[in-house]
Amino acid sequence: MANPIGELLVREGLISSAQLAQAVARQRQDNGRLGDILASLGFLTANQFRQFFQPVPQVPVKVADTGLSEAFLTDLLLKAAYLEAGTFSLQQISDTLSLPFSVVDELAELMKADQLVAIRSATGYSRASHVLELTKRGRERAEAALDTSRYVGAAPVPLRDYSRAVARQCVRQVEVDDQWIRDSLKHMVIGERMLNQLGPAFGSGRSIFFYGPPGTGKTSITEILGRALPGHIYIPQAIEISGQVIRLFDPSIHFSVEDESPEDPGLDLSRSVKHDLRWKKCRRPVVMVGGELTLDMLDLRYDASSKFYEAPIQMKAGNGVFILDDFGRQQVEPRQLLNRWIIPLERGTDFPTLHTGLKFEIPFDQITVFCTNLRPGDLVDEAFLRRIRHKIQVQYQTEDEFREILRRVCEGQGIAYDAEAAEYLLDNHYRKAGRPLTGSHPRDLVEHIVDRARFMRRHPELTPETVDLAAASYFVEM
Repeated sequence: MANPIGELLVREGLISSAQLAQAVARQRQDNGRLGDILASLGFLTANQFRQFFQPVPQVPVKVADTGLSEAFLTDLLLKAAYLEAGTFSLQQISDTLSLPFSVVDELAELMKADQLVAIRSATGYSRASHVLELTKRGRERAEAALDTSRYVGAAPVPLRDYSRAVARQCVRQVEVDDQWIRDSLKHMVIGERMLNQLGPAFGSGRSIFFYGPPGTGKTSITEILGRALPGHIYIPQAIEISGQVIRLFDPSIHFSVEDESPEDPGLDLSRSVKHDLRWKKCRRPVVMVGGELTLDMLDLRYDASSKFYEAPIQMKAGNGVFILDDFGRQQVEPRQLLNRWIIPLERGTDFPTLHTGLKFEIPFDQITVFCTNLRPGDLVDEAFLRRIRHKIQVQYQTEDEFREILRRVCEGQGIAYDAEAAEYLLDNHYRKAGRPLTGSHPRDLVEHIVDRARFMRRHPELTPETVDLAAASYFVEM
C-alpha cells in the first residue's frame, strides 16, 4: 500500500526508501504513527518530522530569493507605483507587494539604473526616507505592464513553491483520535456506530461519501469536523505560472490566524516578520458548495478585463475539506461531475489549464466529502464508489436520541423541558403518523414554539398545546 507521507520524505531526501520500507513494516505490526516509528528507529527525530510537515515560508532577503524574475517584479512594482499617481516610498511599495524592504530596495536601485524611477525628495541619508517617482520611461513601461495584466497586490509565489507547500502541509498527516471526534461533536447527539465510523474516515484524510435521508445531520457533522481540524497552514495570496497570476487567497474561505509560537525563518532585519508575508497563516479551509455548483467553477476563471485568474473552488480547499452538499441536485449531471473528479481523487493531482492552452500539474490534497439524500445507485456506479475510501450511511434518529436532541434544544432556547410533552409529541406526531424521527425536527419545532410565543408576548413553553400548534405549522401532509 502506498504511503504518500513517507514517499514525500524520501523524495525530499530526509529518509531512504529502505528506511521507509522498514518503518512501514513496523507500522503494520505496531499500528503506530509513522513519525513516532521513524523516531523510534532513529531515522528521523520527532522535531524534524513535525517541522517538515509544518513548513514556515522563509522571508526573502534578495530578489533572487523570491523565485520570481527581476522583470516580473519590476513590472509589478511599476504598476503599484503607477496606481499611486507615480509617486511612492519604498515602505509603501513594500506593504503593497508584501515584500521585505530589502527586496524592494534592491529592485528600486536596479530601476534607477534603468532610468525607470528617480528620487523626488529625501529627508535623510536613509533610503527609507526617500520619495521616488516614475520617469517618463517608467510610466510607459507601467502602462504596458497594466495592458498585459492589471494584477496589483501581494507578489505571487512560484508554482513550484506552492506545490511543495501543499505536499508538505498535506491533510493526511493531521493526527486525530477518538477523543478529538467526541470533543468536536459533543454538542450533537450521535450514536456510537456513527462515531466509530467518523474517526477513521476523517483520520484517513481521504474522500468520504455520506448518504441518508434529509435532516439527519450529514452536512452539520462534516462541517463541524472540518472546522475542528487541528493545526494551521500557509496559503499564498497569489501564484505565478509562466508570467500569469492566479489569485488564491480568499478571505471568505481562508481565515488568517496570528503567529502563536516563535519561528526562525531568517528574519528580515528591517521588520519583525516571522514568515514570508506573501503567504497567509490560516486555519485549514472548509469549502462547501451545493446545488449552485457547475463544471466551470472547477476550472481557472480568467477575467478578460483584469487579465489574471481566480483559483477554482477546489484549489481554494487545498489542505482542507471540500464538501459537495446536496450531491445529485447540481445543475450538471452527477456523472459529468464525477468524471471530473475521478483522476484527482485517484492520483492526488489536478491539471488546470491557462487560457493560453498551457496545462500544468498541482497537488490535489483535501478531504472530499459527498453528501446526498438520494439513493447512491441513482447517482454513481461501482467504479466511482471504489475510488471513495469511506462510505457512511446516516440514518434517522432513535427515540432516545430524539428525546435528547429535544432536551438540548429546549435548554438552548431557555425553555423548560417537559418529558410528558416530549412523549406526547412522539406519540401523536410520529408513532401514530408513521413519521420518521429526523434529527432536525426538534430544533425546527421549538423555533416554531418560540416564534408563536414572541408574537403572543408570552414565555415559550413545551406543552401538548404548543406542540400541536407548532406541528400544524411545520408538517405538510404529502
